[in-house]
Amino acid sequence: MSPRRVPVSRRERPAKAALSRAAVIAVALRIMRDEGLEKVTMRRLASELDTGPASLYVYVTNTAELHGALLDELLSGLEPPAAGIAWRGGVVALLSQYTRLLFAHPSLARSVLTLRPSGPNYLRFVDSLLGLLLAGGVAARSAAWGVDLLLQLATATAVEQGTRDRSADAEGEVYLQAMAVREAAVAEYPSIDRVRDELFSGTGEERYRFAFDALLDGIAAAR
Repeated sequence: MSPRRVPVSRRERPAKAALSRAAVIAVALRIMRDEGLEKVTMRRLASELDTGPASLYVYVTNTAELHGALLDELLSGLEPPAAGIAWRGGVVALLSQYTRLLFAHPSLARSVLTLRPSGPNYLRFVDSLLGLLLAGGVAARSAAWGVDLLLQLATATAVEQGTRDRSADAEGEVYLQAMAVREAAVAEYPSIDRVRDELFSGTGEERYRFAFDALLDGIAAAR
């Protein structure tokens, strides 16, 4: 009796890993971190996952949903405010983390301006902000509307910073503006003269924290 032949596969590559939403998001996040959001296309994802672009729409219905999922994945790394911190300090701490997160991904920040995120980490982030505002005695409507304003400010700040960083002429534009302010005649621009030394003072973080505090003053006072 001749020995039984062992079957040999003619496939030259190993079997493909099963597709999943988590796998799609993980690959998209890697590409964004390495090459930028502009490189995260359905065609590129399909190529990385060894499938066809049409297969991906089972897991993400469009680019907006993909961008929202990327934001949600990044938000999983936010740290809760320190125990015992005052409500205002907690709000500013959370928003500062969110702003710095978007600083690192300016293209995503521009997309977030027009998104309506709905992932679990985003909802947890919003819930934390609302909880702090309500604990501080802010009225329910003011808290609900105020969170929207605070997130718009944080996102727009990241977009502005990202736009400046990407502009080859940004440094020259800042220099020209600073020179114009410095050389503004006192008689013609008396108010500029009174605050001339403050117009460009402070670090970026100091200025956006000031903006959050100023907005919180209005939100807390609104009735």
